[in-house]
Amino acid sequence: MYFASDNTAPVHPKVMESLTRANAGYAPSYGGDAIMDTVRARIRELFEAPQAAVYLVATGSTANALSLATFCPPWGAVYCHPRAHIEEDECGAPEFYTGGAKLVLVDGDDAKMTPANLRQKIADTVQGDVHRVQRGMVSITNVTEMGAVYSTAEVAALCDIGKSFGLPCHMDGARFANALVATNASPAEMTWKAGIDVLSFGGTKNGLMGVEAVVIFDPEKAWEFELRRKRSGHLFSKHRYLSAQMQAYLADDLWLSLARDANAMGARLSAGIAAAKGGKLLHPTDANMVFATLPRAAHRRAKDAGATYHFWPVDRSLDGPDDAALSARMVCSWCTTADDVDRFLSTISG
Repeated sequence: MYFASDNTAPVHPKVMESLTRANAGYAPSYGGDAIMDTVRARIRELFEAPQAAVYLVATGSTANALSLATFCPPWGAVYCHPRAHIEEDECGAPEFYTGGAKLVLVDGDDAKMTPANLRQKIADTVQGDVHRVQRGMVSITNVTEMGAVYSTAEVAALCDIGKSFGLPCHMDGARFANALVATNASPAEMTWKAGIDVLSFGGTKNGLMGVEAVVIFDPEKAWEFELRRKRSGHLFSKHRYLSAQMQAYLADDLWLSLARDANAMGARLSAGIAAAKGGKLLHPTDANMVFATLPRAAHRRAKDAGATYHFWPVDRSLDGPDDAALSARMVCSWCTTADDVDRFLSTISG
């Protein structure tokens, strides 16, 4: 009954096997390994983008921050939701790596920006005034930090607005696989066909040890990204160990299979909580994250039985009236089982 985060799940065995194979003998460093050649070719094939530049880094914060820095000047505004990961959880890394770009926050339910709000925020950014930041780029998180998923049409609507102002668009796809299987979209449909210029393509939350891809659909930006990656200390010497993880992830569509499993368990957990006495969903469960309230007594039973998850906000206490509703965040991973979910639901039901 471990629902703290998909980050906390183990590495998939096929990924460990791939790392063991990669560990044999010698290999060129800094991304010159033969495995990376196969990864690059596979990602270009999946995204129907033969000219795309593909790079690997170790963390999602790195992928996001370097992507933004490559496309946004230091005096630019990055338009994102107030609950976006780049706003709430990256300790100023986007601002640091861009050299000072400002995150401009765009509201919308379930951590999804609305086209109207985005258009207004961009329009309100005064141009040609040396005292103000200038329009920079748009950043879309899919899956959102509240567990909702943008459809391809919704992504395209936001990108269309960005493009109408001449702005590039970034997608934070830490849970990109979960968003794809939730929408039945193709990688191309969710990204460049909808107007995305650069993608942070996550893997760590979906069975990898620690690797994310940056996919740049405009190859003219590739060299700048390479320089920024090196200058920031994120070019791995023993790169083959990043490559090996991503190779296993993409082989036989393992990445999509793992995301389907996580999403299915998210749906099972969500439905059970919604049906439980006092249970209420706070956001749509479009993928593998569940935000819900339960009575304090139900939380006590779950915690006493060993369930691991976070109150949301995290400062909630188990002390107090039994019937008080407490909100929580629960995340299913690739290895969450139906038994895990059903035991939890049985526990909260008393």
